[in-house]
Amino acid sequence: MTMPSFFTPNTLTVTRILFIPVGVYVVFLDGGENARYQILAWSIFFILGLTDILDGKWARQSNRITALGTFLDPVADKALIGSAMISLSILGRFPWWMTILILTREIGITIFRLLVIRDGVIPASKGGKLKTFMQGFGVGFYMLPLPASLDWFKTAFISVAIILTITSAYDYIRAWRKSLPKE
Repeated sequence: MTMPSFFTPNTLTVTRILFIPVGVYVVFLDGGENARYQILAWSIFFILGLTDILDGKWARQSNRITALGTFLDPVADKALIGSAMISLSILGRFPWWMTILILTREIGITIFRLLVIRDGVIPASKGGKLKTFMQGFGVGFYMLPLPASLDWFKTAFISVAIILTITSAYDYIRAWRKSLPKE
């Protein structure tokens, strides 16, 4: 099956960004307390998260990696996870300190990567990709109407995501320092 020429990996990334407000809207439906809407919101965010995997794989396989896509893809990731965390924090279902910690790291490293781009692009590391995966699932577990008996599981999962969030930030800075010319 051949895709129309206007449908590119960047189109998929932009579509992901445009559908984030739909997910946020559903999170707040019925005061955020309706289990059906919680599952629907999780499904929307899960599908949007899958597009992150698809657009990157598609871009690499079809040799369609662009500067725009390289910039937009991480922005879409941050917008997706950030909107979910902020929404859940507003509803009192996700701790604000986690939202602030994760978003501070995400925004900080994004700004850092933009500032040092003159020294060469710092590619996403395996730790960074694993961090994104763990954040997505970790926050997703807070979105789902899980029984209180699984709170330990949500806490454990998001704790690993937070550890990866911090360590991958350190890895980006270390990788940049190693790439600097030796004096």
